[in-house]
Amino acid sequence: MEIGQSESMDTRISFLAALPALIGLPLHAAPISLSDLSAYFAGISTAEAPFTQYNADGSEVTGRLMMHRPGRARFEYDNSDILVVVGGGQVAIFEDLADAEPLQYPLGMTPLDLILGRNVDLAASALVVDHVEAADGTTRVVAWDENRPEAGELTLVFADEPVRLVQWMTRNDMGETVVVALGDFTFGQDYSNFLFSPTFEADQRSR
Repeated sequence: MEIGQSESMDTRISFLAALPALIGLPLHAAPISLSDLSAYFAGISTAEAPFTQYNADGSEVTGRLMMHRPGRARFEYDNSDILVVVGGGQVAIFEDLADAEPLQYPLGMTPLDLILGRNVDLAASALVVDHVEAADGTTRVVAWDENRPEAGELTLVFADEPVRLVQWMTRNDMGETVVVALGDFTFGQDYSNFLFSPTFEADQRSR
């Protein structure tokens, strides 16, 4: 699947922004506690999962997410030259193979900071504005920063038994919603730090 210029723009914008609720997940009497969800993230060092991203324009793309907590992640899109590298406190979005000057955003100004932070404490976070069990049995944590409404709203979706992140949704200040549905995670990979270096990636592309 080739992504044209307009689709590339949509994907780039949609990445920072995140389908209907997942079906077939078990029902529970109460949401998973925020302390248990925080412990889930704290227990992750490295992790990898396939994902499907549903964009606001109805398009969808697939790819692979790699995380190296704290503060590092990499999103590789299938059949696309788009690459997102998170590291060094920055989120860098490369749009094609020759792109040595990516768009960059401070990690702290993006939703990813909530799950990549060194000390995740959802119960103490002022950004968490809702914590509920949905009708499908998932636990949903909604985060929003009233001081930076332009950053949009993030909803993290968790399943239980075992606790796991299965989806996130982001809605920007224009009401556009993007969903990232995650496949099964694998843990304990040995990643090179270069995978999470925007500077290294840019240098490789400029040669």
